[in-house]
This record gives sequence, structure tokens and C-alpha cells, in this order.
Amino acid sequence: MTTPDTNLDDTLPERRQHPLRATLSRLMHHRLFVLGLVLSGAVLIVAILAPWITSVDPYRLSMRNKFKPPGADYIFGTDNFGRSLWSRAVWGAQLSFYIGAAVVVINAVFGTLIGAAAGYFRWLDNWLMRVNDALMAFPAVLLAIAVTAILGPSVNDVIIALGIVYTPRTARIVRSSVIVLREMEYVQAAVAAGAGHWRILRRHILPNAMAPLIVQLSFLFAYAVLTEATLSFLGVGAVPPTPTWGNIMAEGRQYMIEAPWIITIPGAALMVTVLGLNLLGDGLRDVLDPRLRIQS
Repeated sequence: MTTPDTNLDDTLPERRQHPLRATLSRLMHHRLFVLGLVLSGAVLIVAILAPWITSVDPYRLSMRNKFKPPGADYIFGTDNFGRSLWSRAVWGAQLSFYIGAAVVVINAVFGTLIGAAAGYFRWLDNWLMRVNDALMAFPAVLLAIAVTAILGPSVNDVIIALGIVYTPRTARIVRSSVIVLREMEYVQAAVAAGAGHWRILRRHILPNAMAPLIVQLSFLFAYAVLTEATLSFLGVGAVPPTPTWGNIMAEGRQYMIEAPWIITIPGAALMVTVLGLNLLGDGLRDVLDPRLRIQS
């Protein structure tokens, strides 16, 4: 009695996926990450398409149309100067994403440089971390207020202030990863082979420290957007009438009875944006952190 030939392909182990493709697959199956991607992606699309989806100048005054409720003529209503709240909220989204992205870039560059230097060169670790600790001792908002008070209220100064506030936190995370990776066998082998410090950092250490850095930067984006709105609301951020969500809410807080939409609409936009970015960060942490993958 003959038996049918078995397919040799069925007996072989499954072909391993490329690490990047496997990571993307896990992210796309992570519900919180997908939800965060949809929320923040929708706000980002609105911000990018701001010049095309609204033709109304966000600075244009129309006192005859002030305090118009949301309706057919003004989808989000108007404020106390008759300005279109839809136009100001859309341009505010663009400005918030610009500030958040700029702060993330500053942290990615300077936080990585400081953290890598402190973690790899032992003689730099002590005094760099003492400066870091001194900056981290202050609450983020209070330190940002102090820096903007020194530099002055403007968009660029807010970016610099938030970069100063959050870079120490990024540097500490990178430092922790570098300290662990520095003692790995493959790094010690590179040292024994005569590789230079820059080559070791660039080729062997920093690529393996990217996962916690990416997670930190995703949360940092949300912190930057929220802190910028807080600074503008307190009057130390972008100068009015710049259409930031914080400025819009600051102008609308005294009209909460007769025109509640002035403060609720930018507040809702800020909530959706921060929620989406935090969900993105949660998803990245769950997928990229190997300890959480092992536990699951």
C-alpha cells in the first residue's frame, strides 16, 4: 500500500518575517494604536489641508457677526470679534502640530546626544546628570513659564522653552538604555576589535536604543501640544491674536455663558489630539517594549 507524497514545504518551519514588517503587523493589530492613529491622523490631515479646507482668514474681524452660534453660515460659530471659529481652530491644529513636531526634533537630537554621552562616557555622566536633575526638579509648566518669560512670548520661543523643559527627560531615557547596551558582549567585542567610540555608538548602541526613544518621543509630542496650549491660555505663549487653541480658549473663557462654543470647540480638538497621541504612545510601548511582549 502506497502512501501519498507529503509536501516538504508543509514540514518546514514558517518563514520568519522581516523584523520591521513583523513590528508593523503587531502595531496594525493593536486596537489602541489603530484608534490613536485614526484620531491623530484625522487632526493631522486637517492641519495639513488648512489652506484648502477653509478660505476664511482666521484674523478677519466682523463685529456685525460676533457671537454667531454654530450653523450653516459658520460651522463652528464666531467669537467675540466675529472671527470664524472653524478657520481659527483649523489653523490652530496646524500650529499645534508644528510646535509638537519641532519640540520632538529638538529632543530627538539633543536628548539623544546628551543621553548617549552621559551613558557611554563615564567621566561625563556625573555632571551631565546633575544638570539634568536640576532641570527635572521643576514642574514642566512652571519651568516653561520661566523660560518663556525670559525669552518672550512667541511661537519660536515657546518651541525653545519646551525643548529645554523636555530634553532632560529624553536624555535620561537614552542614558539608561546606553548604560545597559554598553556592557553587552557585541559592544565589548567591537571595543576589543579596535572600533572607535563614534563607530560603536553609531553602529552598535544607538540603533538598539531606538525603541524606548521612539516611545518617549510619541508621548512627548502630546505633552508639547498640551503644554503649548496651557502656556497660550495663561498668556505666556504665542501672542494673541495668533490662532492657537490655548489663545482661543483664553479669549472665550469670559463668554462661557453667552457663547460656550468658543471654549468648548478648541478644547474638544485639543482633547482628541492629545488622546490620539497618547494612544499611539501606548501602542508603541506595548509593541516595542520586549518586557511587555514577554509578559503577554
